[in-house]
Formats: sequence, C-alpha cells, structure tokens
Amino acid sequence: MQRLGKTTNILINSIARGSAKRAFSSSSKFFTATSEPCGYPGAVNATLTHDLKFRSSMNEDGTPFPIFNIMSKDGEIVNEKAFKEIDYTNEDLVNMYKTMIRLETMDDILYNAQRQGRVSFYMTNYGEEALQIGSASALSRDDTIFAQYREAGVLMHRGFTLDNFLNQCFSTIEDFGKGRQMPVHYGSKELNFQTISSPLATQIPQAAGAGYVYRIQGKENVCVCYFGEGAASEGDFHAALNFASTLNCQTIFICRNNGYAISTPTRDQYHGDGIVARGIGYGIPSIRVDGNDLFASYLATKKARQLSIESKGPVLIEFMTYRAGHHSTSDDASRYRSNEELSKWRNEQNPIIRFRKYLEKNQLWNEEMEKTERDTNRKTVLSLLAKVEHAPKPHLDELVLDVFDQVPQHLQHQREWTENIVKKYPEAFEGH
Repeated sequence: MQRLGKTTNILINSIARGSAKRAFSSSSKFFTATSEPCGYPGAVNATLTHDLKFRSSMNEDGTPFPIFNIMSKDGEIVNEKAFKEIDYTNEDLVNMYKTMIRLETMDDILYNAQRQGRVSFYMTNYGEEALQIGSASALSRDDTIFAQYREAGVLMHRGFTLDNFLNQCFSTIEDFGKGRQMPVHYGSKELNFQTISSPLATQIPQAAGAGYVYRIQGKENVCVCYFGEGAASEGDFHAALNFASTLNCQTIFICRNNGYAISTPTRDQYHGDGIVARGIGYGIPSIRVDGNDLFASYLATKKARQLSIESKGPVLIEFMTYRAGHHSTSDDASRYRSNEELSKWRNEQNPIIRFRKYLEKNQLWNEEMEKTERDTNRKTVLSLLAKVEHAPKPHLDELVLDVFDQVPQHLQHQREWTENIVKKYPEAFEGH
C-alpha cells in the first residue's frame, strides 16, 4: 500500500480495492471481527464474526459512494488541495474551452443537417463535454482508446479534425472507414482510437484484452474504455471486468453515467449504488467523479492512469453527468423527461458554462472572445458541410475489399448485383 499511496493521496477516501493481491483490509469497518483471517480460498482475507448482518451498501451508514469534485457549478474552486495538482497552463485551458465550443457547434449543425435529411443519422455530445475532454487530456497519445459512440470530444482533443468528422458522417471518399460505417462511427489508427462499432458493450472485453497486452509486455501505457451505464447492464461488461481484475490488465474503464439508457432512467436500470460499486465488487480500484467538472475529470483520470501502470491492474471511473440531448436523431427525449429537468441541466449544470465561468473569473475569457470563437466555428463547419455534402463517394469495389486476401466468389456476386441495381435506378444514386 505504501507504493500506491503516492498516486492516490487525493482519492484515498474515494478509491476502494478488493482481491487478495490488491486488497484494502476493511472488514473491521463493517463487522465485529473475532479472529485472524480464516483463509478460505474464496475470500482469503475475511475474518469470522458473530454479527448476523446483510449489507446493501459499501458504507456502514448506508450512504452512497461520494462524488469527487474540484470546481463548483459557478466556476469556483472548492477543493484547493486537489486543484494544486492541476498542471494545465493558461493556454491549455483556453484551448480546451475552444475544443468544447467546436464540439458543441459541430453537434448543432450536424444535428440540424440530419433533421433536414442531409445526413442519415447523428448523435450529439451535449452535457458530456467536460468529462470527454478532461479525461482525454490526462492520457498519452500512445494509450489505446476503445469508445462507445458519445466520445467525439475525446477524439477531437486528440486531433481528429472537423474535416475528418464530416467526411465520416457523409461517407465521402476521404472517410477513413471508406463509407462502410453509419455516421458517428469514427476511428483513427494514427490517433490510436479504435473504430466504434454499433453493438453495445462489445468494446469492453476488447479493451480488457488490450490492457492485458500492455501488462504482459511491460509497457507503461493503458487501454481506456468508454461506455455508458446502460452498457454496464450487458454481460460483456461483467466478463470484461472479471477478466481485467483476475488477469491484472492495464485498462481504465470509464463509465459515463448520464442518467438514461436511451429512454430508460437509471432508477429502472439498477437498484445498487451505480456502477462504481460493481468495480469494487470485482476487486478493481474505483472512484465516482463529477463528470461536469473538467478539472476533476482530468485529475481523476491522471491518477487512475498512474495507479493502473504502477499496480499493473485495472481501474474504474464512474463519471456522473447528464445527457442533455436526445439519445440520437432516432430518439425523442421529450417523451420520457420533462422540459423542467432538461432546462435545469442545460443551464444550471452545463459543463461548458461552468468552465467558462472559471475562465472569466480568472480573466482568461470574455464575451467578445466567445462571440468570435463561436462565429468562426459556425462558418467553418457550414463551409465544410457544403463541401462534403457533394464530395465523391468511395468506389463500389470498396464494399468487398480489405477483408480477404482474394475476394471470394459470393462477395463478387454481391458486388455485381449492387452495381446492376445502381445502373437500373441511376436517379436514386445520383451524386453517389
């Protein structure tokens, strides 16, 4: 424990550890112990007790796991001790805020473009910008990222350009995925960002495997896996955490608990103490963090990365946030939540507004800069939209390449069939 203490000083009240190899000895907090550890192989550190007591909480008084934060919703620093460990420069702070504005502007325009029928599908990142950019800024470019579908800010921070985003959404010839994926399924080999897949939670066990490789190769890197609290209900989540814990995988599991799995609120998803308790149940160091606080998101991820590398094991972060937009353009959130609820989170708890208040209090931002930045981003995105909307599409042959060394006969037939359909109905494919 002495070795781990240097990386967990500010999180010591929020991190819990389990498993025989990496356990905190905490049984005496909850029960009256009567002897030394009894040595049963299923729980080697457990002691005997005379108390017959069933538990439903990690805390003796039944209170939920706490949420680590640094900055209030009004942009005030309320955790000076932790804030001293933030090593951003003023330039870093301004650039991250600009990234948040750029992401929000792109979301606004592409969401409206879908509503106009100009793109088939889109998902916004409203309300989750701080945890995305804050966590991404704590990682090395050599750390592998497995994302779900609401992590555009992570990729944008790494250097994925507006051009890259729009080309993917419109499946142009410049799309890295060659037009084979539906919109928002981004990926970049250069930026070490694995391509997003549609099936829910498939990336979680894959991330455990990638973290296992880092550990057995002795690399000082981590694999970072993003997912929502809804995905944590999938079997893949539980299998992944168990593998990561028992195999000591250098994987950081980042759960975006934004309150809703499409239309299902958390109260209908689980009755336990969120996702953080599940990490503890698998013997994984876990913490709950204010995901609308950019500083807390950064520092918790930075400490989690250090802890994972030093302990050669997994870490779980549950970021508490709120999905301030629809689940996707296929969803109507007004059917399952009130305007009052939405207004509160878009205004009072908006992570962009919170961060802007901090910058303004410290004379790093002002109204004129805000207007200039937003106007510039809007013109840039609209200009790119006009360009990519009419850009050439990938050649039809791309549908069957890159999987087999030699294209098998059945795929050749499918490609020919598709070409015949295009020739038969050319007006339906005009411009494509």
